[in-house]
Amino acid sequence: MDIEIVTVVVGPFQQNCRIVKDRSTGEALIIDPGDEADHILEVARQHDAEVVKILCTHAHLDHAGAVEPLKRVLGVPFALHGADFPILEALGESGRRWGIPGIETPAVEENLEGVDSLPFAGGEIQVLHAPGHTPGGVIFLFGKEGMFGDTLFRLSVGRTDLGGNAQVYARTLQDVVLALDDDVVVHCGHGPSTTIGVERRENPFLNGQIAIDAAGAL
Repeated sequence: MDIEIVTVVVGPFQQNCRIVKDRSTGEALIIDPGDEADHILEVARQHDAEVVKILCTHAHLDHAGAVEPLKRVLGVPFALHGADFPILEALGESGRRWGIPGIETPAVEENLEGVDSLPFAGGEIQVLHAPGHTPGGVIFLFGKEGMFGDTLFRLSVGRTDLGGNAQVYARTLQDVVLALDDDVVVHCGHGPSTTIGVERRENPFLNGQIAIDAAGAL
């Protein structure tokens, strides 16, 4: 699978929405569209991306807030882990709390609970359940390119006070994240990309310097 990854930074939280396009077929996925649906659509058109599905690493508003308007235009299915359905149902309330009214809750066509791979462009992408930041957080792996959402940041991790669990998160970091090869590229939900190798060595939440209960801010 030969993919092109386009990052579209959207919304007040400066969240990294990704358009992942298979170069040979033109098929594409939109991952974590948190805001600015029109802008995401325009970028997809500029890259001749034939969007076939919308995926979210988790259901927080800054990652799922633009799913419904995109679905209306594109007519494609939306996939999310079922453990995050309660967070998704509260999108409107969450938006109002953060001063972002009018966020709509989309229907979920594909529940990723128990799913370990998804077909894409004649191949497969891995789906790794990575709870902790939220109960239904997932990582999408395109070979050595990973869409990590807020599971891992450059030298930090996600917060645990918006539906997360610190003990669960610590197990995810140990059993899921650190089990990946050093050359896996980590495309984070906010901020710059990194690699597992760099984070294994330098991230204080992964090398034991800071406990996960003192987690990050996003």
